[in-house]
Amino acid sequence: MSTFRDPERTVEFEFVRATENAALHAMHWIGRGDKEAADAAACDAIYGVFDLVDIRGEVVIGEGIKDNAPGIFLGDRLGTWKEGSPRFDIALDPVDGTTNISKGMANSISVISAVETPGGEAVMKNIPSFYTHKLAYGPAVVKAIEKFHVTANWIDQPLGETLEFVARALGKRIAEIVVLVLDRPRNQTFIDQVRGAGASLRMVADGDITAAVAPSLPDSGIDLYVGIGGTPEGLLTATALRALGGDIQLRMWFRDEAERQELAGGLSMEEIKHIYTAEECIPGDSAIFCATGISDSALLPGVKLIGKTAITHSILTRARSRTCRYIRAIHDLEHKMIHLRSDRADHKI
Repeated sequence: MSTFRDPERTVEFEFVRATENAALHAMHWIGRGDKEAADAAACDAIYGVFDLVDIRGEVVIGEGIKDNAPGIFLGDRLGTWKEGSPRFDIALDPVDGTTNISKGMANSISVISAVETPGGEAVMKNIPSFYTHKLAYGPAVVKAIEKFHVTANWIDQPLGETLEFVARALGKRIAEIVVLVLDRPRNQTFIDQVRGAGASLRMVADGDITAAVAPSLPDSGIDLYVGIGGTPEGLLTATALRALGGDIQLRMWFRDEAERQELAGGLSMEEIKHIYTAEECIPGDSAIFCATGISDSALLPGVKLIGKTAITHSILTRARSRTCRYIRAIHDLEHKMIHLRSDRADHKI
């Protein structure tokens, strides 16, 4: 497909530039106990990149609403919005793992996904709940589901049965299956089920995009992700899995009846109970996903500072070509400049 007919190929590396700059600008807040400042720094850098890029991007899934943190919000525009420039739905989390970055812990990344929308109509599914029950798995499990014509509703079935199927699909014993769970009290039932089934458990304190993408990466050592986490993070994960060949199941989850009434009062019980797949969340063949490590994670190494040099590691995937790139960039900090939205000027890191 020619570049003229495929705008993704023209702008995909601008998305990487945005997550790189977000990581570089936020890294100064690692371990300093201020997650809002880290998030604000990343947002400023992302805005600054897109202020110079000729696209018409609209944020359809953003961060900040759930916890009143700084953020790039639903409806915000990214890009110059010049007439004739390509249109994109954009979902992003400037820092996935803000608690981790504030405490100097591992598992924080900056992440953006985008879907081309030539007609201007929103494509990405916007699930109204703050949280979703999620279960993510890799390409080998997807192929086993297709091969054996399994109707995979794993949200409702006992986790032990899911683990049995995943073990068969991967040619492992259940004891060899590694399950990743976000360490939250609301996920204790999943933790108990994993342990009860005899599978191997790993937990992360924060950053469930990294955790949910991990089963689709061949060298992550993770076979399954399960738990209740943020809905925006689940939709960002769905974009990555459209390119990586894995899948995710999501269902709305509410902390209490008041929250359900506030966020989904107009929906039927059938709609609330619906289980979304990656393809339902991100339909069509257009999907860009990119992320840059801030601190080390199963997905990406974090920013490395060596003298006056910074090394960043990023991942860039496209569903249309099923290409997954790992990008190692070396930044000379005596010359590297980051354009920031806050004062519309270039700054050294």
